[in-house]
Amino acid sequence: MTRQTGQISGAVGGFTPPQINSLEDTGLSPLWLQDLILKVLYFRGYLTGFKISEEITLPFAGVTDQLLTTLKQEKLIEVKSSQGGLGEGAYTYGITGAGIIRAREALERSQYAGPAPVPFEVYNEAIRRQKSGRLTVTTRTMRQILSQLVISESTFQRLGPALNSGTSIFMYGPPGNGKTSIARSFGNLILSQNMYIPYALSLDGQVIKVYDAVSHSLAPDTDANSGPTGNLRSNTRRDPRWVKIRRPFIVVGGELNLEGLDLVFDDTTKFYEAPFQVKANGGILLIDDFGRQQVRPRDLLNRWIVPLENRVDYLRLHTGRKVEVPFDVLIIFSTNLPPKDLVDEAFLRRLRHKVEIGDPSFEEYREIFKRVSQDKRIEYNDQGLAYLLQEWYIKRNRKLRASHPRDLCDQIIDISSYLAVQPSMSREMIDRAAKAYFVDI
Repeated sequence: MTRQTGQISGAVGGFTPPQINSLEDTGLSPLWLQDLILKVLYFRGYLTGFKISEEITLPFAGVTDQLLTTLKQEKLIEVKSSQGGLGEGAYTYGITGAGIIRAREALERSQYAGPAPVPFEVYNEAIRRQKSGRLTVTTRTMRQILSQLVISESTFQRLGPALNSGTSIFMYGPPGNGKTSIARSFGNLILSQNMYIPYALSLDGQVIKVYDAVSHSLAPDTDANSGPTGNLRSNTRRDPRWVKIRRPFIVVGGELNLEGLDLVFDDTTKFYEAPFQVKANGGILLIDDFGRQQVRPRDLLNRWIVPLENRVDYLRLHTGRKVEVPFDVLIIFSTNLPPKDLVDEAFLRRLRHKVEIGDPSFEEYREIFKRVSQDKRIEYNDQGLAYLLQEWYIKRNRKLRASHPRDLCDQIIDISSYLAVQPSMSREMIDRAAKAYFVDI
């Protein structure tokens, strides 16, 4: 049997959380776990032993039952009711007056009352073990995941190696040409792969919340019925403090700041929220509209120098202690601004791949328009497109953008619906759509 405090067992090339059979296997202090149960009962009232084990995501047999026995002996909890023949797990427990006093003392240190955390060093090793499980893409794979986009061949051939690098991509170019769509296609690819992350981490007695229902997508889990709503009455085949998810794809934009890249301590709840890059470990972090953040781009980029070069990051507790955490993240910087206005040559060197997503050619624009019109059930014709290009692009010296066909077709649908006519690419409809959409700046 492999204990949490020692080496981690795992599948070849991956990681499977080891089974928990005893309190020692958790790697946590029994006193800390007792406080966790008292806080759960303080907030939730009366719970059965099985329900308590589900709330703290630890097996009942051999772990939760021992904690409950100790708490009963110390008169911190008591049995309120029992169902004969179903065992102690079916007993309903309530907190006593002495238990309330201890629970309040524990709440002054931290109000965290959820799944039991995993030791920080165990998490670090698990992330390193799961790094080898990444998918390597080929030209065929890339054509499949980007099949819905029209991209020049030269750009296409640069995107595959960039994705395989698993390190960093700097995508730049005019707005509306598909940078975010490309990044999301990458995200859809990695979502086909699974990994394990803990609900929370334990470090120096502090809790760091990792699992985020908004940022993480659950994957089917056949290894164990685990989690806050799972069934932990019998020994599970793996540690239920871990949740099986799709490899993460997290998007941040203008709201990103330097504080969001470090441990976020809540002065009210007194526990931490993991930063974006930790939640994205094992997956992709897209920094969209880079350069639009409130913090200066150079300050933000300087924050990434060490993680990008060494593949490790350093996080700071509010006590001042700094800890090392693996940085297994593909960072995608996507910007509409000229690179010279954002970064210097020294930083560009640290970014593995630089890919310009330029304006489409006339032939590429035509292919995009054909696809969009077919999807939106607008009868396509080359004469209408030729009129649009001549009158609204060439004569007005307007740049082609990959997003224009979609937006113009939406305009045509809106106008035709108002006029109660069939949507078409007639000259009149194109003129009305273009007048409503284009603004000369």
